Amino acid sequence: MNGAAPSGSIAARLPGGAAVLVVDGEPGMCSFLSRALRPRCALVETAHDAESAEALRRRYHFDLLVVDVRLPGRSGLEWVAALREEGVRTEVVVTAARADLDTAVAALRAGAADFLPKPFRPEQMLSAFERCMARRHAGGGNFVPGGGTRPGPAGARLIGGAPAIEEIRELVARVAPTAATVLIEGETGTGKELVARSIHEHSGRPGPFVAVNCASIPGELIESELFGHVKGAFTGAHQSREGLFSHAHRGTLLLDEITELAPPMQSKLLRVLEEQAIRPVGADRETPVDARVIAATNRGLAPAVRAGRFREDLYYRLNVITIAIPPLRERIGDLPVLVEHLSRAVCAELGMAPLPITHADVERLGTYAWPGNVRELRNVIERSLLLGGVPAQWAPPAGEVRPQGEGGPPIEWPLARVEKEHMLRVLEHCGGNKSRAARMLGISRKTMERKIRLWSS
Repeated sequence: MNGAAPSGSIAARLPGGAAVLVVDGEPGMCSFLSRALRPRCALVETAHDAESAEALRRRYHFDLLVVDVRLPGRSGLEWVAALREEGVRTEVVVTAARADLDTAVAALRAGAADFLPKPFRPEQMLSAFERCMARRHAGGGNFVPGGGTRPGPAGARLIGGAPAIEEIRELVARVAPTAATVLIEGETGTGKELVARSIHEHSGRPGPFVAVNCASIPGELIESELFGHVKGAFTGAHQSREGLFSHAHRGTLLLDEITELAPPMQSKLLRVLEEQAIRPVGADRETPVDARVIAATNRGLAPAVRAGRFREDLYYRLNVITIAIPPLRERIGDLPVLVEHLSRAVCAELGMAPLPITHADVERLGTYAWPGNVRELRNVIERSLLLGGVPAQWAPPAGEVRPQGEGGPPIEWPLARVEKEHMLRVLEHCGGNKSRAARMLGISRKTMERKIRLWSS
């Protein structure tokens, strides 16, 4: 960093009661940030390694952590990841001298709220701090690789550690900053809009995120809804109206259930994607528009193309990047963390005290196929909170220590044998497909193959 800006300019817009911990192996950087922040912050502490930082964190309450990737001993990302595993929700800005995409993705996965490549200008640091403090007060927001955060709805994050979810996270981080069109496929309730919103919030686009379900708009109105209309274009058009493409200008437009578009609208959509311009109904000329399009479907576009219900050229235009979201039944290993996350969200929404959901409850929930996926799981959790207990079809019988289910292992079996029998049973259920079985179990295929080799030896 070249020189130091006047200290007042750096913290000019930070709340005076903020407490900040700076963790950096470079004494000069700690000194610079400390001088910049102390005039306006209630508390500024510095540390040169993760161990010293952890000691300070346990001593004081901090609103913001500024952590460098390279620290003596334990790395900054390892420490941040450990904090997240403990449930610490303090906002974190990660800094790094090596500012490449892989480092940014690693920071995202560790739980950072923002990322600043070194050397950074004072205004960049100030902006990052402001975004973090805004997130803290708003209770939401998401990381933008290499550029900061954009406000978003609480919980707009991909929850779970299944390999397929990890792949989606990395793919979102890679494609979000680009202008590529994205196609999201997945069953109803898997979270297609969540992924689309995450792409938008990671993109850095200043415009809004606009979502429309193509199946919910009558065919005769869809063109006007998407492209807008001018006054007098049709009966009832008493004034001009902008369409959703215009509302999403410089932002993102999600076209959910894209297969429901009629062939004439498919043709018009293709032209918009190719020309980056729309023609409102009744207008005599086109209007330029800059809206990134994300399409989503619960049926799959390729079968619709083969059946002649969807234009092949539009399919190839939409299918630049495809993100396939697995159904909940194929990532049952994520059930505990999903139950915990959704319980917190529903409790906050309803203003109710948390309902204790036991390990036995979660195991019983794991025996269900979840045709409605995460959306259905959320409904079950909400119903449980309102009724004061897990619904009867999933509640363990009185006196039962743990749910057995039909064909369940005897309770006296050691854990290793239970694990082996369950993994082999899932593998048989998947017809020997190790990749699918691994996804259902929430582990990697490599882990499954290693365990099978161990059992065979």
